Order: sequence, then C-alpha cells, then structure tokens
Amino acid sequence: MDTKRWSSTVRRSCTALSLVALAGFVPVTAQAGPSGPDVSSWQHVDGRMIDWHAVRAAGHQFAMVKATEGLHYVNPYFVPDSLLMRTAGVARGTYHFARPELPPEPQAALYAATVLGQNGPLDLPPVLDLETSGGLPPDALIDWTQRYLNTVQALTGRAPIIYTYPNFWKTAMADTSLFTRYPLWIADYRGEAEPEVPGNWPTWTFWQTTDRGSIPGIGGATDLNLYNTTQGDFARFANMPSFGSS
Repeated sequence: MDTKRWSSTVRRSCTALSLVALAGFVPVTAQAGPSGPDVSSWQHVDGRMIDWHAVRAAGHQFAMVKATEGLHYVNPYFVPDSLLMRTAGVARGTYHFARPELPPEPQAALYAATVLGQNGPLDLPPVLDLETSGGLPPDALIDWTQRYLNTVQALTGRAPIIYTYPNFWKTAMADTSLFTRYPLWIADYRGEAEPEVPGNWPTWTFWQTTDRGSIPGIGGATDLNLYNTTQGDFARFANMPSFGSS
C-alpha cells in the first residue's frame, strides 16, 4: 500500500498486470465497479500536491489516504489531501499502517484522533493496513489485530476494513478465519480475473491490482484499486447518497 514499504515477496508477484497498469489500465471483471488510487507521502513527488479534480475527472470515485503509522507518524499531506478530495467529490478512505511491535490501543487512538471520525459525507470505513508482523507469532498477532479493530470501531463507530495480501495472511496470521465479518481489501498483482482471497473470506470488497499504475493528477506510480459491486451500492458504503452510484 505504502509504495516504498512493499515486501520483496509481493513485488515478485507482479506479472503482466503491472506492465499493463503502466499504461494506465486495470483488469476488468464482472464484479469490478468504482476505482481509485491509494496514496501516501510518496505520491507527493518533490512536495507537489495531488490534483484531485484531475483524479475525479479521470473517472476515479474514491481514494485511500495514509493517515498514520505506529505511534508517532502522521502523514504531513493527510489534511490537505482530505480537504482537496472533498472539494473534488472523491470519496475518502483513510488507513493506519500497523506496527504490531507496539501496543494496538494507542495506535488506534492516534489514528482516530487524526482522521476525526469516518462518518461524514464521502467517508469510507476506517482501514487497518496489516502487512508486517512486528515479530509477533500468529496467536499474538491475531490478538493484536482484534484489539486494534475493537478500539477503532469503538472510536469511529464503523467496522474497519482490513488491508493485507494473501501470503502474509496465510503465514503471519496462520490463515485465520476469525475476521471474516470485516470487509477485506486484498492486494494481488498476479493478473488473474479475481484476486486470491485468504482466511475463508467469502469474497473481497476492495482489490489492489497493482502498485505501478498511472493516474492523471498524481505524480509517479501509484496503487490502483477496484470496488466489488457484489458488496452493495458503493454510494451507500461511502456515505455519498446524494452523489448517486454512477
């Protein structure tokens, strides 16, 4: 998700899909609906702001923005990105990059205080970006994850989305099926018609198809994502009923 932080395992999984994405294309499946990037400070090349009106004009209805990491990091571009996204009519998702070597409750509190809730117009549910174990064995990491999710839900009033990738979930989380009540955002760059879904989730809600996409208004490469329309009306999911679902 955070382009500079992807593990070599995930990068090696990039295939023909990444090459196609360099030209600005993403795979189309029967379930694919609205699309959008996810961004962090790395997409602000040389300190340049993202042109969110250009992102929306290119047809992207949402974006995920890194808010926080661990106990001390706040994305310096989070607030301006959030404001500009709203003026452009881009639904906002926000995520916390987990550092499981540190306690979960203070991380959830930092995230919730930074995003100021996730219940306004154009707000997607909160997201936990889980792609490192922090040295915890599976049982401890599962407990850490549940404690973080419980705290964020209590502070924001919405059930969080879990972001991960298949190999990490199958190994670091022992392919647990304890979290299937949370929406899944899965990263899978293999170029298949559907992503691999671990942990007995019945399906995916968001799919990160590549980390090498190109979108007008964003400098450099960015991740590209799709929403699964079988999970319900996107407008309702994103608190945007007045904007419709087209």
